[in-house]
Formats: sequence, C-alpha cells, structure tokens
Amino acid sequence: MKTINRLMTNICSTKLLESKNFYVKLFDFNIDYDSDWFVHLISKDKQLELGIIDKKNEIVPTDFQTNPNGFYITFVIDNVDEVYEIAKKEKFKVISEPSDTFYGQRRLLLEDPNGALIDISSPIPNV
Repeated sequence: MKTINRLMTNICSTKLLESKNFYVKLFDFNIDYDSDWFVHLISKDKQLELGIIDKKNEIVPTDFQTNPNGFYITFVIDNVDEVYEIAKKEKFKVISEPSDTFYGQRRLLLEDPNGALIDISSPIPNV
C-alpha cells in the first residue's frame, strides 16, 4: 500500500486576492505563503492546507486553465450559522442558506470568487 504523506487541494484562480480573503475570512486559515501567482493557506493547527494558484501560470497546463465542472469542496465545521453570518456581512455569494438535511448535517452553499461551489456543513447533534 502506498502511504499518503500529504493531500492538498489547489484552486485555480484569476482572483487570488479575492480568493485569499474569502477563505481566510470564512475559515481557520493562516497565510503561509503569498505571492502574485500562488497563495498557500494552512489551518491554525497545521493539519489542513489549501492552495490558490493563478490559473494562467505556466505550471498549470493550458488544457486545465478553464473552470472545472462536476466537483465541489466541502468544509465540515462546528457551526454553519456563524459562517453564514460572516458570508452575509462580507457579501459573499450565497447559493443556499443554512438548512438541515436528511442525512444529519446543517448545510450552507456558497460560490467562491472563482465560481467553485463550496459546501459548508455541520453535524446536527443527536441525529
């Protein structure tokens, strides 16, 4: 079996500053590296990472410089409603306000500055 030492999602973007602000304001991320082509975010406990890369940068193959389809990123947090209040205050694009799901999660959907669907969920206690 192959051991995974690290897994990091990188979001391709033409809006690095807006994307950095979106993820830092909503989640427990510190800015670990910040440049004009790449931003590396890391959780305060250093367990989770998110990269944001300029999609026109030479290291991104040309065929992959368009917006991807058919995926979304889920963040599981303690309190969706707190993040919803931040999203409203910051005027982030809300796709679906927090609601309880049939599978025991409270769920909020946002669109990030790059057009990616962001699912923010919290377990509903005792479900």
